[in-house]
Amino acid sequence: MTEPTSIFLGKGDLPQHLALKYANRHGLVTGATGTGKTVTLQIMAQGFSNAGVPVFAADIKGDLSGISQPGEPKDFLFERAEKIGLDPYEFDGAPVVFWDLFGKKGHPIRTTVTEMGPLLLSRLMNLNDTQSGVLDIAFRVADDEGMLLLDLKDLRAILRFVGENAKDISLAYGNVSTASVGAIQRRLLSLEDQGGKKFFGEPAFDLSDLMRTDSKGRGNINILAADDLMMNPKLYATFLLWLLSELFEQLPEVGDLDKPKLVFFFDEAHLLFKDAPPALLEKIEQMVRLIRSKAVGIYFVTQSPLDVPESVLGQLGNKVQHALRAFTPRDKKAVKAVGDTFRQNPKYNAAAVIPDLGIGEALVSTLEKKGRPSMVDRTLIRPPASRMGPAKPGERKSIIQASPVYGQYEERIDRKSAHELLQARAQKAEEDVVESLKKVKKQPKSRARSSRRQSVGETLAKQVARTLGSTLTRELVRGVLGNLFRGKTKGR
Repeated sequence: MTEPTSIFLGKGDLPQHLALKYANRHGLVTGATGTGKTVTLQIMAQGFSNAGVPVFAADIKGDLSGISQPGEPKDFLFERAEKIGLDPYEFDGAPVVFWDLFGKKGHPIRTTVTEMGPLLLSRLMNLNDTQSGVLDIAFRVADDEGMLLLDLKDLRAILRFVGENAKDISLAYGNVSTASVGAIQRRLLSLEDQGGKKFFGEPAFDLSDLMRTDSKGRGNINILAADDLMMNPKLYATFLLWLLSELFEQLPEVGDLDKPKLVFFFDEAHLLFKDAPPALLEKIEQMVRLIRSKAVGIYFVTQSPLDVPESVLGQLGNKVQHALRAFTPRDKKAVKAVGDTFRQNPKYNAAAVIPDLGIGEALVSTLEKKGRPSMVDRTLIRPPASRMGPAKPGERKSIIQASPVYGQYEERIDRKSAHELLQARAQKAEEDVVESLKKVKKQPKSRARSSRRQSVGETLAKQVARTLGSTLTRELVRGVLGNLFRGKTKGR
């Protein structure tokens, strides 16, 4: 069987194909709610899978999970297939691996606090510049002290240490405001309430698990259950941006290949750019521009191309535009701007066609020879081979249990890291104070100096009682953290 070189999308004046050779030049799928974006994503994802290309996609409404099951014969599907000349039209499910940050509808996905890094964490917690600077310092202190930041309790512990040693750390690393530390700690509590506690930890997600193929050579379609995740859209956007940045950093440069190594669909793409600081937008633009040389294609799925910054939009060569409605002057202006982004077809005005497109119909322009955009064509999108609609709970469960990664991520582990190290040092400091107190009590007292010895002992005893109290609880350890590393910090 000849390996495919393109994905059949549908037919307009001409059959429309997405060439695999140019699929790493990225793309855009846009349109109003209910116009067919999800089905188009489904068709493209299964097309890549059939060509041996692994896919990652978020399932916002749960509908995409049906790609794991063969489609159901229906008259309107056969009518569409006949109309566009799709022969044979066959039904088949794709190989799927289900993932879920919360571990409910798929394998858990976790990363460590260190891997996420201070820039993305700052955005996730909506920190201001001053607070972001303090978070940077906390990461640097953890690195210099050789402490792993694996989960949120590690981050909370190192922040507490930084706050209690703010004066000395400020001299070595820059100004640390205890008020900023407190603000970050409050944001951490909020992040935990939103599910962040489950996301951070180990075993950390291995990117190679995204790059698998099945026994037939088809690329696995990795589907992230995002219906619950969308209750916290900032966590959703930050997670996908982290995943993208990890791909960017870890994959080798390979240049342009005959097909991508991985295709990444970013649904609800406007969330990636909303309220993003300039430094983050610059990083996103850089990743999109350079990751194509690592054979990764990125496809943004959103309602309007105007949701994507121009600096990124200009790098998206393959475009599928479903209908946009123009009810207001602002809407009409947006539709015109979208129409102007295509290579125009002399047969019609693209901007005038966009509001009139039916469900399952789109303006399509893909890259041709030498990476040149094709002339825009009003296209009937092909019917999918897999099911339109969600997989049933039993079907999902069977797929999860038969997955090649089943059992690899299900059980959380907790290695010795910053939280445990700081706790151990605090415990050692407490024991040293107690031992010193015992030595003071054992020393012989002369009549002339007994009152002074008594005073030192009483003072030390009161300090121990006040700051430590008990050796068995974490809260009481907190008081001695401020003095553990003073000498080391001063020497930096």
